[in-house]
Amino acid sequence: MEAQNETAILKFLLLGLSNDPEVEPILFGLLLSMYLITVLGNLLIILAITSDPHLHKPMYFFLSILSLADLGFISTTVPKMLVDLRNHSKSISYAGCLTQVSFFFFSGCLDSVLLAVMAYDRLVAICHPLHYSLIMIPKMNPHLCGFLVLLSLFLSFLDSLLHCLMMLRLTFCTGIEIPSFFCDPSQLLKLACDYTSTKNLFIYLIGAFFGGIPASGILYSYIQIVSTVLRVPSARGKYKAFSTCGSHLSVMCLFYGTGLGVYCSSVVSDAPRKVMVASVGYTMVTPMLNPFVNSLKNKDIKRALWILVYKAAHCPH
Repeated sequence: MEAQNETAILKFLLLGLSNDPEVEPILFGLLLSMYLITVLGNLLIILAITSDPHLHKPMYFFLSILSLADLGFISTTVPKMLVDLRNHSKSISYAGCLTQVSFFFFSGCLDSVLLAVMAYDRLVAICHPLHYSLIMIPKMNPHLCGFLVLLSLFLSFLDSLLHCLMMLRLTFCTGIEIPSFFCDPSQLLKLACDYTSTKNLFIYLIGAFFGGIPASGILYSYIQIVSTVLRVPSARGKYKAFSTCGSHLSVMCLFYGTGLGVYCSSVVSDAPRKVMVASVGYTMVTPMLNPFVNSLKNKDIKRALWILVYKAAHCPH
């Protein structure tokens, strides 16, 4: 009972990316720039999709939700880091840490499931083009897109809830220093007073389950897509089919590549610095690059963005 009361008033110390006072102003400017670029880029993607009637299609609808998830993902960690660097304070309360963990897993899982949903959309478009309108277009099937988004939100909430419940079952001693820039559950687990390998295994199994199901769906979708495209007789037809998947493939490789790096480094390595560096790519670089990948590899998005910029430039003041 005493341990539980101690945990309730506990504060953690986030060691962060650097303890050098000379580096912190540079780090603050870099993180602020990355955050503003991410927010602006994702908001432009959302605005372009909502304002252009030609982009009112399932693929772009899911892309706009993915941009919202990316905004939530980076907003879980970076604003706290900016405040800490500005105030020269790296402490976080137990409640704040738990909140960060819940939003981190919710946004991360939502990203993963939405990528699987987008892969399914490409599967239907390429493998069953004659039935695409009947299956995916909102006018023909008004409930499917909404159902897929609600399912993504539900799975993300369930993943977040399970991780939070796991964290609530841990007890911590005073003076806990987390060798990361956010409340990394893998590090928290190792710092708990009642740490056991069983609990460690359980939290990795949750991650493997909620990450593995979307990854399996994406893998199955692309096996079917590649199988269908290879049967197309003309090289131009193959290129056209693959080009519709270009931006999704790039975003998926970026997300799962960095995510897998974090997962593997935390499993096989005890060096917190390596895990932290991998986490930067996963939590900050990926959400920042996604808008650029989607706009550079997608002609429709580029056109909508240019129209948006043109209207903004010629808008009467």
